[in-house]
This record gives sequence, structure tokens and C-alpha cells, in this order.
Amino acid sequence: MTKKIFVCLLMVSAFFVAKAEKIKVRLFSNNKIEAVYVSFDLGLYDLYANDTLLLEPGLGEGMTVEVKPVANGVSVAVNGYEYGDYRRVTLRATDTACIMCINPRGVKQRTYEGDLEVSSFDRSNLKIINDVEFETYLAGVVQSEIYGKKSDIFRIQATISRTWAMRNMNKHKGDGYNFCDYVHCQAYQNRCVRPDIMLGTMQSSGETIVDSDGKLIDTPFHSNSGGQTANSEDVWRAALPYLRSVQDTFSYRMRQSTWTKVIAREKWLNYFAKTHKLDVGDPRVRAELLGFEQNERKVKILGVPLTRVRTDFGLKSTFFTVVTDAASGDVVLKGRGYGHGVGLSQEGAIRMVELGIAYDSIIRHYYTGASIRHDDGVSERYVEHFVTEITKIIEEDRANPGKKKSKKDDWLGKLFRVRDRMDREEEYDPAKQEVEGDWKIEW
Repeated sequence: MTKKIFVCLLMVSAFFVAKAEKIKVRLFSNNKIEAVYVSFDLGLYDLYANDTLLLEPGLGEGMTVEVKPVANGVSVAVNGYEYGDYRRVTLRATDTACIMCINPRGVKQRTYEGDLEVSSFDRSNLKIINDVEFETYLAGVVQSEIYGKKSDIFRIQATISRTWAMRNMNKHKGDGYNFCDYVHCQAYQNRCVRPDIMLGTMQSSGETIVDSDGKLIDTPFHSNSGGQTANSEDVWRAALPYLRSVQDTFSYRMRQSTWTKVIAREKWLNYFAKTHKLDVGDPRVRAELLGFEQNERKVKILGVPLTRVRTDFGLKSTFFTVVTDAASGDVVLKGRGYGHGVGLSQEGAIRMVELGIAYDSIIRHYYTGASIRHDDGVSERYVEHFVTEITKIIEEDRANPGKKKSKKDDWLGKLFRVRDRMDREEEYDPAKQEVEGDWKIEW
């Protein structure tokens, strides 16, 4: 097919707002990878060994690259033919219209856009890095981090995730990449495949969250606050003015609003006696441990940090009350919320969007005194145009549920054929017709 017929998912927003251009993300960072198999869903890739082109023509549909760790690097084979051992192999997309399927041994397959670099830590573990456009990465993060149906939910998450990423761009600099794909950074479990997530991400173009001095803030978030968020110093060390505890009734009656955990009475008491040296024989100490209450968030129980209790018992949150089961005598923790509790409650934000509350008001609710900064370098006219085009695609999908699509009909292909037309014109003319015949598609 001709160059530019399909273009990778988020090149549009990257074209306008990407401050970092391409970034490097380590994939499968929480797994030991003993071998990886890469196949190709769309477009062509060039295979490089170290920095030398190894194979021509490019790799495409029906071909598989296998990479394994060896003593001094990695071995590479294509469709079973072994090419040898190298320090590093790279798969470089020949166009922006490329999607690869990455299937590590023993780990669920994922798909990504951009380039792929594979090297080894040692003889039994691979380092896999996705070299990808910043906003393409961002949309994948939004898809991995939050659920919902309304675009403002994704707009909020995109703004938060963009702010975090721009603030932490060098988090893994010493490791040779920018971010990992796990919660240590931000979850990035696949390329974005949903137009509604693309819509929200696009609407957030150029938006970051700043404090009263105009500096990027730290933007922690969690699944559910349980009805009240936490101060940053109650969980971590620093007391940040924009991470203040706020009442959050919007988090009630959501998926992760409440939880329960049953612990044997003696195990609970022995934990505080042996680990924290409390005198559990003292009636007052015993009564507090067996009848601890939190109508509002507390930081400690008898001097013991609740964050430590949460970690040691694997609890969903520190926001819990203790009761004793009358029949068994077991300790029952009746908990609220899920996560550390600092910053934005995702399920609270989802509920607020469903109630019609503006996305910027939601961000200000969770980040005290903060505001949204709009990058003056982002063209609102172009953003509005693409938002309109994505909306049309979503409406078309809704009108034709279950319709089977070819790659040619894929929503991102449709969208970026419009992008290609705009690239060819000095100035976009919204009055000009955009018909399929204009594109001269070759197959």
C-alpha cells in the first residue's frame, strides 16, 4: 500500500504538542523475558543488527522475528532462519503506518506502534524498549490506567499522565530509557485501540497541570478514595500544598468503594506485639486494636503508621475500621477505597463526569489550588478539526454495531487519511470535500 495511507495512532497530537518527540519505554518491565517473538500486523519494518541494516526488503505480515539472550548480547532469527548473535537488534518502522505484535515467551501478547529495540541484561533476560512518539505512548497509558465511556474521563487522565510524564522524563535515564510500563511509572500495556480514548487524549492536547507559580505539579492518582483523599505527607514525606485531603463523596458506590478483610484475632494482635512492640495485654491497647475507627482518615493506630499496616497485610487502603466477628472472634477490617488515597480518585472523577461536572473543575477539586495550563503552541483550529473527525467515526461505529472492518476501514486509518490531506495543503480548508476518491489508495 502507498506511504501514509495508514498512520500510527497518535501522530496527530504528537505533531502539535509533543515536547519530547520520541521517548523510550521499557516493555514487560515486571517480567523476566527469556525469548520474544515479534510479528507484524500492519506496515513494514527494517531489521538492524547493532546499527547495520541486516535484512532487505522490510519485514511485514506473515513474518516472525525471534530474539533470545546469549552470552554477549542477543541472537536473532527470521521465520526460523538464524542470522547470528549481536549486541542489539532494532526493528524500525519504515512509515508511520506500522503496528507490531510482541509475544514474549510465557507472557500475554501485546501490540505497539513505533520502533523496538531488544538487548539483554544477561544470558536469561531481555531488555525490550519501545521507541515511540510521546503522545502515542500517552494514549496507551490512558487506555491502561482508567475505564469509562465519556471522553472527559480520558481527557482528565491524559492531562494528568502528560503532566506526570513531562515532570519525570528522566526517571530511568540511568537505565537507558525514559519510563517503564508498570505502575512504578505509568501502566502502558498496549497501544491505544479505542477512538473514544483517542478523542479524550486529543481534547487534552497541550494541557498540563501547574501550581500557583506555573510549575508542573506531581499528579498522583488512585482508584478510589473511599470518600476522603489523603494529605501527601500522610503517605509520603513531603507536604505539598496542592495535595491536600478533600472530602470526596463522588467516590461512594463505585466499583472499589468498599472492601473487607478477615484476619485471625491472634495474628492481628501478635503482629502489633512482635513487630511494633505494643503491650497487647493492656486492656486499653487491646480495645483500640480490636475497635479501631476511622470516620475520617487517620495516619496511625497507636503510633503505628497505617501505611505500614497496609503493606504488611496487603490491604487495599489505609482507610479502614476494625470490628470483631461475634461468632468466630476473628478481626474484620471494613475498608473504604483502593490505593494510597493521594491526589485524584479515578472513580470519583468518573462519577463527576457522569454528573456533568466540567473536567477542569474535577482536576481543581483533587489538586488544591492547581490550574490547567494550555500550551500556546497548540493550534486549537487543528485540534477542533480532529476532534470533529474522531467524533464522526465514533458516531458511525455506534450506528453500525458489530460491523466487521478491514484494515482499510479501521478508524485510525480513516482519521489519518484526513491528516495526510492536511499535510499536503498550506492551509486547511474546512469547506473542501474529503471524499475517498481523493486518496488514490493502492492495494
